[in-house]
Amino acid sequence: MKTTFVIPTYNEAENIPKLVKAVLELTVSVDILIVDDNSPDGSGDLAEQLKKDYPGRIQVLHRKGKLGLGSAYIQGFRQAIANGADYIGQMDADFSHPVDKIPVMINTLECCDFVIGSRYVAGGKLDENWPFWRKWLSGFGNFYARTILGLKIKDVTGGFRLWRKETLSAMPLERVKSNGYIFQVEMSYLANLLGFRCAETPIYFADRRWGQSKMSLRIQLEAAYRTWLLLGFYKDLKNKRSI
Repeated sequence: MKTTFVIPTYNEAENIPKLVKAVLELTVSVDILIVDDNSPDGSGDLAEQLKKDYPGRIQVLHRKGKLGLGSAYIQGFRQAIANGADYIGQMDADFSHPVDKIPVMINTLECCDFVIGSRYVAGGKLDENWPFWRKWLSGFGNFYARTILGLKIKDVTGGFRLWRKETLSAMPLERVKSNGYIFQVEMSYLANLLGFRCAETPIYFADRRWGQSKMSLRIQLEAAYRTWLLLGFYKDLKNKRSI
């Protein structure tokens, strides 16, 4: 099975060389598709150099500007499938997601339709150095979305995921409009409505090591109101089974 991880970048020049090296040194074979939103810090140019340094292992998709996380993943998913990937992963570029869990996620995907690296199942954990208010905000945001949408998935906001090609191909990705971190919630909800089976594997979610966080008040407000909109937007889809 060919596995490709989609990694969106915007001003991640400090992180991307280290992350690429860590992923490509895994004992399992994983390719990388970097989706860069015309980063001012030269992340796109750096990605092209990495493509030369690791021939056949890295692809780069350049976009004309900062078009958002959600659309970056959608374009990346489609490109990865077109390139022949059987398993398509998604992860942040800032080392928040533990690279060493990728082999576990690949093995887990053999018995489900998609896997989430989860902070909120037994064994999962948030960065121990986070202040209380940040942990509370993360937990509340996850609880808020789960409750409104009636989801049994424990970590609906988590962005460390691995999908089967067949799962993504069966989802109406053209209808997915969320562009901030609410994208993760929308994908969870849509997968649930279509009856896809989810497995969650515990992870330690670390704070970014280098660079600046992309989280903002605007992104948080988008997540708050778009969660409610999802109920009406997908009301035509029948829930086949709960996950």
